[in-house]
Amino acid sequence: MADRPLPTPPADDTPRPVPYRGGGFAPRRMPLVTGLFFALLFGLWALGSARGWIGPLTLPPPGDVLAALARLIETGDLWRHLSASLMRLGLGWALGAALGVAVGLMVGLFSLARATGLPLVTALFPIPKIALLPLFIIWFGIGEPSKVATIAFGVFFPTVINTAGGVAGVPRSLISMGQSFGLSSWRIATRIVLPGALPAILTGFRVSASIGIILLVAAEMIGAEYGLGALVLNAGNLMRLDLLIAGVVVLSALGLVVAFLLGLVEKRLLRWR
Repeated sequence: MADRPLPTPPADDTPRPVPYRGGGFAPRRMPLVTGLFFALLFGLWALGSARGWIGPLTLPPPGDVLAALARLIETGDLWRHLSASLMRLGLGWALGAALGVAVGLMVGLFSLARATGLPLVTALFPIPKIALLPLFIIWFGIGEPSKVATIAFGVFFPTVINTAGGVAGVPRSLISMGQSFGLSSWRIATRIVLPGALPAILTGFRVSASIGIILLVAAEMIGAEYGLGALVLNAGNLMRLDLLIAGVVVLSALGLVVAFLLGLVEKRLLRWR
C-alpha cells in the first residue's frame, strides 16, 4: 500500500510578538551594581588593612578616615573649608564658562573670529594652567582673585573648543532655511545655532567642571587658610593620612555632586532629543 502524504497542518495566521532587537547600546541605570561595586572596594580596603596587607603609612584603615571625617563635621572645619572652596569654584567656573561660550559661539559663527581666536586658543590650551599660577599671583596678588582667575582660565579653553565644535556640527541646511525665511542673525544664533550646539556645550561643562576642581585644589595649596586644597596640604605636612584621605573623599564627593547637578541640567535642557 502506497504511503499517503501527511496532511498539511492549517496555516496559523495569528500574529506572534517579536522581541525588539534595536536597543543597541542604550544606557541603563544600574544603581544596585554601582552600590555593590563601591561596597566591594570598601570591603577590600577594610580587609587589607585588618590583615596587614595595606600598611597604615600607605593607606589608613577606613575606620580612621571615617573618624577624621566625623571630627571635621563636629568641629565645623569641614563647612569652613568646603564653603571657601565652593565660593572659589563657583566664581571661577561661572566666569570661565560664560566667556568660553561667548568666544566659542563667535569662533563658530564668524570667519574673522575663527581666523584669529581659534589659533590662539589652540596654542594656549596645551599649557598646564597650574604652571601659570605664579604669574596670576604676581598679577592679582595671593588672595582670592588669583585663585578665581586660575580656575576661570582653565575652564575657559575646553568650553571654547566644545562650543565651537558644537556650532560646527549644526546642519548648515537649517541655517540656510532660517536665512531664506528672513530671520535675523540674532534669531538664527539663538533659535537654531545655540540649541543645536547645546549638547556639545553641556559636554564641555562636564569636562571644565572636573578641570576646575583640579585647579581649585592646586590654587588653594598656595596661600589659602581655608579650602579643601589647604586641608589636604596641611594634613600631608603633618603626616595625618587619615585627615588627608578624608579631604580626598570630600573632593570626590564634590565631583560626584557637580556631575549629578550638571546631569540634571542636561536632562532638562535636552528633553527635545
